[in-house]
Amino acid sequence: MAPSTAEMSADHKGHQSLYFRSRLHGMAMILFSLGIFPCLWLCWGTPQMSSLSRFWAETPLSIEGRVDQILKRAPLFGKYKPFTGSYFDLADIIPSDGHNDLAYYIRWAHSNHIYLENFTAPFEAGTLKGEVDIARLRRGRVGGTFWSVFADCPKGVYSSHYHFKAIATTDSAVDVVHRLFEKYPSVFGSPQNSSDAMKIFKSDRIVSPLGLEGLHLIGDSFTKLRDYHARGVRYATLTHNCNNAFADSALRELPEGGTAPAKPRWGGVSPAGQNLVEEMNRLGILVDLSHTSAATMRSVLGRHSSDKNPWSGSLAPPIFSHSCAFALCPHPRNVPDDVLHLLAARRGIVMVTFSPDFVSCRWPDGKPVEGKLPERYEPDLTISQVVHHIKYIGDLIGYEHVGIGSDFDGVPSTLQGLEDVSKFPDLVAEMLRQGIEDKVAEGIVGANLLRVWKEVDDVAARLQAEGKRQAEDNLPWLEDPWK
Repeated sequence: MAPSTAEMSADHKGHQSLYFRSRLHGMAMILFSLGIFPCLWLCWGTPQMSSLSRFWAETPLSIEGRVDQILKRAPLFGKYKPFTGSYFDLADIIPSDGHNDLAYYIRWAHSNHIYLENFTAPFEAGTLKGEVDIARLRRGRVGGTFWSVFADCPKGVYSSHYHFKAIATTDSAVDVVHRLFEKYPSVFGSPQNSSDAMKIFKSDRIVSPLGLEGLHLIGDSFTKLRDYHARGVRYATLTHNCNNAFADSALRELPEGGTAPAKPRWGGVSPAGQNLVEEMNRLGILVDLSHTSAATMRSVLGRHSSDKNPWSGSLAPPIFSHSCAFALCPHPRNVPDDVLHLLAARRGIVMVTFSPDFVSCRWPDGKPVEGKLPERYEPDLTISQVVHHIKYIGDLIGYEHVGIGSDFDGVPSTLQGLEDVSKFPDLVAEMLRQGIEDKVAEGIVGANLLRVWKEVDDVAARLQAEGKRQAEDNLPWLEDPWK
């Protein structure tokens, strides 16, 4: 049946109504756009619109994504055995490790032969025995490390004459590290100062200064200290596991092996040690208090200054290159709370180590035993416990005073979750899981150390500009050769 005239008229009116509604909607959208876009353009810089733009632009990152961003911005710096943003933009900070014992491993396992296939192949491929090689450094996103040079302590003597073997071993370690850098120039870069460190990092190389682990390695010679500085040493630990001519240590080595608490020789820093710290300040060598006795720590941090002994300690911020919090593990190698407060007052840094003995320990009966050391507490030998040390120190004195000092290749065993240098991203992830903010984590992995290094450089520049003279050795008088 054909539609009636009335039905056709109603249908026509319906189409007209739909057409006019469509036109009105289109005109309204045009008017809205003409109004809203100029408004957005004018308001874009306001705080309200900035927040809105960030909301639109940002999507929440996973833990892994946040770790990736942190390690792109921060040079992960630490220590193997063989920085604040006020000086460096946090977008350019290196992930760094403060203590690396690879040089010691090369001496022990390869007799310092780095050109043979049995070293080069695994070192490049990531299969070298130990915890450090090129492939794992890259997987661990390591941007910098202090390469520790080390030799065993001579027994009970302090002069360079009796330290000849230790000095010769150290010279060889410095040499092998530099030869390693020369063999792999696209991987490692040796900085003269903190500014060089950033240039090396930006060139995608690993920042690689050297560190002396114990000043028994110079005997009693200021000359040897200056020689090592000229060869790339940028931090020096005042002692290792022995007292020396300059300071008292926390531990002593036992004839049968192992260590025990050390008996003091100087009651902290000796008169020669005071001169040595001042020479380190003049040269721009970071003063490292790991391995030292608590009295030595307090002396260098100015606690023992008095009318009888007016020495006020280091003029530049000191570091602990590989130590933990004594309150969590009561080992003499760790840092007591009062020393942490003194360190913060001097703008220094504790680089938390992964060495199991210092990460988790307890007294068997809950009470210290004189002349003994606490025992390892196996359940807490984990990556999580390292973060507990980081948080304890950060909460007590401020996170700007915390860094990382692994001691990889310098320990007989490793922690669960931190088996080698490739695990550094896992440590950053664990920090984030335990509530440490991303910017704070950037400081811990590298920015805080760079800040301290920059301040040490500044003190050295000031002392040299003021004309401070080099410390001189006390040499024995020689017989007159012309008699």
